[in-house]
Amino acid sequence: MALYAIGDTHLSLGSDKPMDVFGGGWTGYVDKLREGFKLVSPEDTVVVCGDVSWGMSLEEAKPDFSFLNALPGARKLLLKGNHDYWWTTASKMQAFFAENGFSTLDILHNNCHFYEETALCGTRGWFYEEDRGEHSAKIFNRELIRLEASLKAAGERNKLCFLHYPPLYQGYRCQEIINLLEQYQVQTCCYGHLHGGSHRLAVTGRQGEVEYRLIAADYVGFRPVRIL
Repeated sequence: MALYAIGDTHLSLGSDKPMDVFGGGWTGYVDKLREGFKLVSPEDTVVVCGDVSWGMSLEEAKPDFSFLNALPGARKLLLKGNHDYWWTTASKMQAFFAENGFSTLDILHNNCHFYEETALCGTRGWFYEEDRGEHSAKIFNRELIRLEASLKAAGERNKLCFLHYPPLYQGYRCQEIINLLEQYQVQTCCYGHLHGGSHRLAVTGRQGEVEYRLIAADYVGFRPVRIL
């Protein structure tokens, strides 16, 4: 049994917004994901760090969920990304997954899951430096509350954190999120969101007390990265 992570699958099997139009590494990306998941065993867990589907509703995203559900892995834990417009309440999403037989899918949001003795924590995060207006501040503070709730739910277990937005990259540090990661002794923080030329902005490796890893799909060759 192993734990993997990948971000930004950007599936569009039920909507008309495929990523192939961006060319480069995104050409044939659905086939690349299908091939990349072959390294995952049936009993493994995979965390998907946001931007899962371009679907505008649960129903429109249904073919994408079906694709993910059929990939190897006993559990795929989904985070919210900035393009996950299908996202609704946890109860509605879990009911939708159950009704459609998506038995390997679950949500990492305002909660934590467990992999053996390790707690899997996370939330979307926020790019607060882009807009410091009142609306953005409210969203940012809400994300801080969600992250701390997830970390608290872990108790005294070893903790891994999964975010969609990077908490730091070249020229930017989200100190409030970094403080929470260090306060709760998070070992590793995986994040996505950065694509193409933005990969060069990524900060990876150990910074302070936490190891940071960019696991956006196009950065990792559309292959889930083994974390444990």
